[in-house]
Amino acid sequence: MREVDRPLPGMRVFDLEPRQDERGSFTRLFCRATLAELGFEGGAAQSNLSRSVRAGTLRGLHYQLGDAAETKLVTVVAGTVCDVVLDLRPYSPSFGRHVALHLDAALPQAVLIPAGCAHGFLTTKDATTLLYFTSHPHAPVLERGVRWDDPAFRIAWPEDPVVLSQKDRALPDFDPRWHLAA
Repeated sequence: MREVDRPLPGMRVFDLEPRQDERGSFTRLFCRATLAELGFEGGAAQSNLSRSVRAGTLRGLHYQLGDAAETKLVTVVAGTVCDVVLDLRPYSPSFGRHVALHLDAALPQAVLIPAGCAHGFLTTKDATTLLYFTSHPHAPVLERGVRWDDPAFRIAWPEDPVVLSQKDRALPDFDPRWHLAA
């Protein structure tokens, strides 16, 4: 893993460095010691595989509050996405700002998303799969989400979603009384 960018405080983007030979390649996706130095302490509490069948599938923007706030390590293992990180940490100098990245399995990268930031993605190819590790297990009572097209954040997605869950469609516009209160 080689760090290439820090687009928001606490956020890191890494190039993954596959080692190739006649058999194919080997890529390290997770290294507890390296990630602990960057704030992903205690290792992963949960790993998730998110598969989307169709291009234009939007998932997000999701995060958790309080003691369940998750640091995430995300990588695309098949396909491509527009990956968005939205800073919802009230104490952060970049509160309310977002970063959109193009992630492609053919150009392996990993994104470290700090706790308190919402995360979402729009698939830009059919049959796209993301693998991500989280620092805390899912806690439904502390789960929150911001609507993908909330006018407060003006996220410029490459296109409108074709597939969007009812749950994500029903997410409210940002209201600090709900979105930031545990």
